[in-house]
Amino acid sequence: MTFSLEQLNALSEADFTAALGDIFEHSPWVAKAAWAKRPFASLAALHEAMVAAVRAAPDDAKLTLVKAHPDLAGKAARAGALTGDSTNEQASVGLDRLNDAEYVRFQQLNDAYQAKFGIPFIVCVRRHTKDSILNEFERRLTQAKGDAFETALGEIFRIAALRLDQRVTADVRLPLHGRLSTHVLDTHGGMPAANVPVELWELSRDGAARLIAQTVTNKDGRTDAPLIAGRPVPIGSYELRFAIAGYFRAQGVPLPEPPFLDIVPIRFSVLEAEAHYHVPLVATPWAYSTYRGS
Repeated sequence: MTFSLEQLNALSEADFTAALGDIFEHSPWVAKAAWAKRPFASLAALHEAMVAAVRAAPDDAKLTLVKAHPDLAGKAARAGALTGDSTNEQASVGLDRLNDAEYVRFQQLNDAYQAKFGIPFIVCVRRHTKDSILNEFERRLTQAKGDAFETALGEIFRIAALRLDQRVTADVRLPLHGRLSTHVLDTHGGMPAANVPVELWELSRDGAARLIAQTVTNKDGRTDAPLIAGRPVPIGSYELRFAIAGYFRAQGVPLPEPPFLDIVPIRFSVLEAEAHYHVPLVATPWAYSTYRGS
């Protein structure tokens, strides 16, 4: 269920807590504490009030909040015992579809992290791919204990912000969303390339590839909607595939069989989940180039 800021501002403490009590995992006390800061002029003010409630809490309450979060791809996930939000978040990155070897690897890392820091490894999974989560695991295992706890809180605040963004409607959104877009320019004909099939694939270091989006360019050589929008662009490696040969055939350009360029792949990486990545294709039947645009 979604709420407007106006609706939330008008709620009693009990109803406000019921509406937002699960924004912080198993910790409705955060919403209850934030209620006293009403009315909220913006979604950012609401999030800041909830973050401030956590920061002002005793250390044992903060530790309980951190420990309330589940392991990634852990036993609770396999048993279907996660909250609805955690289930959807882990599924968004494919953690519900791990093979046995991947599951074992995640369990080894979870156990190593718990053994070193005494808290679960927490990451805002909607900002990541499976590979980048594994990279984060390895990087953060080298942290000092105090740094690990502060990092965990920072990730919890990111998770809460994304949950709020889905739960609360407001004129000004939180700055959480990245964007991935493309266009195709036909420099042989000197015009935008329309009706070019485009696929976006997420690449994994184990060689697997997952189809993320499939579309066709419009008369302006762009796609009607961004390939990824309205959410973070997960950190990781990607490949855009442009079926360019069919386009040039449709323009009456004589091509050999097989054509020199058929499917043009462009591999690139995303490091900033909230940034705009524009990855165009500039092509003739015999050559192509790309760049990071805006």
